[in-house]
Amino acid sequence: MLTIGETLILEPRDNEQSEKYRCRLVEKSENVIFIDYPINLKTNRTTFLVDGTQLKVSFVSGNSAYLFNTEVLGRVLQGIPMIKLSFPGNQYVMKVQRRQFVRISTAVDVAIHSLQNEFPPFTTVTEDISAGGSLLFLNQDNINMKPGMIVMALFVLPMQDGEYHYLKLKSKVIRKLKHEEMGKTLFSLQFMNVSAIDRQTLLRFTFDRELALKKKELIE
Repeated sequence: MLTIGETLILEPRDNEQSEKYRCRLVEKSENVIFIDYPINLKTNRTTFLVDGTQLKVSFVSGNSAYLFNTEVLGRVLQGIPMIKLSFPGNQYVMKVQRRQFVRISTAVDVAIHSLQNEFPPFTTVTEDISAGGSLLFLNQDNINMKPGMIVMALFVLPMQDGEYHYLKLKSKVIRKLKHEEMGKTLFSLQFMNVSAIDRQTLLRFTFDRELALKKKELIE
């Protein structure tokens, strides 16, 4: 489940200030894991973790995201500086995404290009997105887009840590529909032949947004 080089997101278990840190798994054994020094996602600076600090760890593996609790056990220097964390065992790792691809309502910038020159390129934003597809606004009436067309979609994914990922995804137009409340036309895309790296990026993005939405709901 946990693999060396995996990106982990750490949060204090009494996280009143909504702080999160990014790190990578360097080594692991049955009851402990070793990470590189974590970076605060807001300040982009290295974070010092005091021994005994109680944390929540989240990560994405395959088509699911997982959570487990841990404690800072100390610091180790073996080639590179590392932090030693407790690992409760796979039986205490909680799966938090129950569907294969969680769909998140969020606005993401997208550029759409027809592979057969059936319409001119245009830019738009998403209504929602998952690791399998997306629903987008069709904000130009002169775009002759039809179900079954194959397009190239360039997505700009802003992560919570300030990084941007640019994904170029071959996609199939599935259907067009009307947004009743907004009175706008939308179209849905199904991603085709997505690479493992791009799928992981999509999963991490949706998981990142899902956690942010849940925190916002708790605060409100």
